Amino acid sequence: MARSKTPAAAPVPTSAKELKDTLWKAADKLRGSMDASQYKDVVLGLIFLKYVSDAFTERRAEIEAELAEEGYDAEQIEDTLEDPDEYTGHGVFWVDLDARWATLLDLAKVQGDKTIGQRINEAMDLMMSANPSLDGTLPRLFNRPNVDQRRLAELLDLLNSMQFAGQGATKARDLLGEVYEYFLAKFASAEGRRGGEYYTPASVVRVIVEMLQPRKGRVYDPCCGSGGMFVQAEKFLAAHHEDPSNLSVFGQELNESTWRMAKMNLAIHGLNGNLGPRWGDTFALDYHAGTPMDYVMANPPFNISDWNRRESDARWAYGVPPAGNANYAWLQHIISHLGPKGTAGVVLANGSMTSNSGGEGEIRAQLVENDLVSCMVALPEKLFRSTGIPVCLWFFDKDKSDRGVGSIDRRGEVLFIDARSLGHMVTRAERAFSDADIQKIADTYHTWRGMPAVASSTDGGGSDQTRDRIYEDVPGFCRSASAFDIKQAEYALTPGRFVGAHLAVAGKKVHERIQELSSALEQGFNQSTRLQASVRQQLERLEK
Repeated sequence: MARSKTPAAAPVPTSAKELKDTLWKAADKLRGSMDASQYKDVVLGLIFLKYVSDAFTERRAEIEAELAEEGYDAEQIEDTLEDPDEYTGHGVFWVDLDARWATLLDLAKVQGDKTIGQRINEAMDLMMSANPSLDGTLPRLFNRPNVDQRRLAELLDLLNSMQFAGQGATKARDLLGEVYEYFLAKFASAEGRRGGEYYTPASVVRVIVEMLQPRKGRVYDPCCGSGGMFVQAEKFLAAHHEDPSNLSVFGQELNESTWRMAKMNLAIHGLNGNLGPRWGDTFALDYHAGTPMDYVMANPPFNISDWNRRESDARWAYGVPPAGNANYAWLQHIISHLGPKGTAGVVLANGSMTSNSGGEGEIRAQLVENDLVSCMVALPEKLFRSTGIPVCLWFFDKDKSDRGVGSIDRRGEVLFIDARSLGHMVTRAERAFSDADIQKIADTYHTWRGMPAVASSTDGGGSDQTRDRIYEDVPGFCRSASAFDIKQAEYALTPGRFVGAHLAVAGKKVHERIQELSSALEQGFNQSTRLQASVRQQLERLEK
């Protein structure tokens, strides 16, 4: 039925900063009573439940106000309020009465035949049963013996101060997404190396997304963690005023808890993704085998030695990876999924650029000779708080020819970018890229490839701009090298080997630097002369 839009009076929404402060306090309430991975699931699960319940309540108030204005009686209004289609048709999850936040809050401190943890578990079951996109996604660990039920009740009370309602579905979802990503980053930091298994720093993900510009088609991550690559791809499209449904999401994740986090993260951002029927090992069983991808973006676990290796695997088209390191297994798996014009960006340890052990050097040579590598980016240290291993970015392109619309034929060439001098310290232990850093890296690649210049997805702009400049090598930062050059370097792909040293900014500074060095050298010679004279004097005294 057609109805006018007269929104009900809505509560004042909680700001992002208030939400983050509140939520970290919420996490602290459970810290100590369970390990980090568990309290992460508890807190994120309750945040999600609060959000869907707020959205449901806001939509319910809208329906009631609309029907009352149109003269419907109380019975008709009540019937419509309990129609799930009135909610799901507007992008709102249906929430059963026993799963609603107000119901759970009322029962949180009631001594009865069920604990609050048991009731929350049941609420999660009701949510998944009523909303197929959430099937197998939500956590059900609230009634475990190590979950303090008193603290859990207090946690509900604290989270009740959050308000996702009162700002419209899109803004509420964006706010939830921001809070969710903030928490993933905080938990990853708290969990150290374990946290790195599911979280890739946002600025690193943005470099990959901004360089590849995923606009339309299939986007794939074979080790998707909590789904950060997909979320940034969706943000890229939104920033450039394009429909997020232009991308079809495919992924796989080995860890059960992380797979559930990814499913929840996609649901929060309104993304329909195929993450397989369940969690699973990509090497043992590839859920998306045979599906050509337009974009692959991945941060696989570095240097893993215990992996499901089969020498006869068809994915090893350029050489069988060594049993002791899966880096080149990930690279070849990713390449095997690229469609005829597919592109990929992959985070790997720096050792992957030069290693020759176990046949890796031969595989790398084959990747270059088959013209698959398009760009190598050396990253600065401390971007990953979870590991001190220096990392780099590999970019692949199945078709480096001129694709029209101003693009440049780059067959037989590889772009090397040394970004180790970029970034700024956000804490004593962690570095991040600024928007300008990301734009500099991406724009260099786009100019080299002849892709349209696009404003950064965080600048608010999004229209393509005509490029009026030509790519040039910049000593110390970037160089386009031929396959012959790379062969001469024995197929080592370290950007520093190709880009050379930075030139001084101006001739005057070169002169000044030469003077400084000459002065220092002269001082060294003078000191050496004085020392020689002193030694001679001492020797003469001994002879007397």
